Amino acid sequence: MVSVGKPLWRRVPPWAVDTCLVAFAALDAWISLLDEEHPLVLACAALGCAGLFLRRCFPLAVFLLTLPMTFFLDVAFAPITALYTLATHTRSRPLLAGCALLNAAISALDRPLSDTFSDNHAWTLVQAVYTLATAFAPVLFGQLVQARHDMARQLMEVEEAREHERALYAQTVLARERAQLAREMHDVVSHQVSLIAVRAGALQVAAKDTDTREAARTIRSLSANTLDELRHMVNLLRASGGRTTELTPQPTLADLHHLVATSGIETTLTGDLPPDISTTAQRAIYRTVQEALTNVRKHAPGARAEVCLWHDTARFGVTVTNTAPTRPSVALPSSRQGLIGLRERADLLDGTFTTGPTPQGGFQVELQAPVRAD
Repeated sequence: MVSVGKPLWRRVPPWAVDTCLVAFAALDAWISLLDEEHPLVLACAALGCAGLFLRRCFPLAVFLLTLPMTFFLDVAFAPITALYTLATHTRSRPLLAGCALLNAAISALDRPLSDTFSDNHAWTLVQAVYTLATAFAPVLFGQLVQARHDMARQLMEVEEAREHERALYAQTVLARERAQLAREMHDVVSHQVSLIAVRAGALQVAAKDTDTREAARTIRSLSANTLDELRHMVNLLRASGGRTTELTPQPTLADLHHLVATSGIETTLTGDLPPDISTTAQRAIYRTVQEALTNVRKHAPGARAEVCLWHDTARFGVTVTNTAPTRPSVALPSSRQGLIGLRERADLLDGTFTTGPTPQGGFQVELQAPVRAD
């Protein structure tokens, strides 16, 4: 299928172009050789025409190879092609001018002196101008093509520089938005979570009921952990990629017991996982349990939860199941981004993430992945 946007003559292979040039040069030489059978002249013609195959690699040498056939024969195609190629490959103006003059001189010498320097000075001037024009025309055209290539390359460099500037501008805008988001999180979210922790602490001290004090303690503990996470996120956003920020340790399987103990709901943790699974898989397991227990607190008040870790020879995973709620839940805003994030974590492990209700009226969340993924 022919590509669109590229000129047809640019899609021709270089070897095909060179073959055509050699054929035209041979035809031009053959017309001049009709009355010439000297072996030296034939050899010079063959060498000059065949040399055009090497014009891209050795332009100056190929031009010099065309001079003998230009001296013996009235040819123009081979020396013009060689001069044009030399002009597109070199930036030495004196060299090009010298080669053009040399070609013009040899083209003039191949005629009888009586024809070159006749008594008709006007005709002699016309011949000289024509010879010089024939010699310098391919040089000028080759320099024009070279300038066009230079211009195209410079335009490409300018476009690359603009792309780099656009990328830098986008990074600057992103850094500014991160800084603004960090300020909002620090000034609004952190402040409100701090108030929740303070009120929970006051309730824990003032409450006389044991269950109320335990609930207040759980709220205060969760608020403190949330504040720590928010501070870390604020520091990370403010860094904006400009300087390194020390990251807080990521959770592992060893932190699951603490997560279950501070979940604020009645939860049992059973089973185990292979100790050599990757840190990515450990984080995925931890975040799955964390999100599942959070959803139980939000949407199933009074329910009990069971966290079951399991593995076999081919797969491993975690299943979190909760019972039916014992009291109505409070409507809370939810964008379901947590479940989307867990599904993305499962995809990174080449695993699956499933959710759904249970026949007993509860809910079940399961993450499983192949052992080879870690």
